[in-house]
Amino acid sequence: MLAKLSSKNQITIPKKILAKLPPVKYFEVSYENGMIILKPVQIEPIKLDDIRQKMKKLGLSEDSVTEAIERAREKLSTGHLL
Repeated sequence: MLAKLSSKNQITIPKKILAKLPPVKYFEVSYENGMIILKPVQIEPIKLDDIRQKMKKLGLSEDSVTEAIERAREKLSTGHLL
């Protein structure tokens, strides 16, 4: 089957192909040996309550996470990853 690349770099996947897949909205896209490969991916929604429970279990607060992010950003900006 042919699929046309639009002026916005979009391709419509033919219905006959999609009918063979489980319901999916996301694909992992890769390029191998001259071929574009699409692999269906199921994305699980983020459950904030689960994350908060895990943080509590680990003894982490929102402030400690914020501090860790700030330290990581600082290291990235200075080129010191470790």
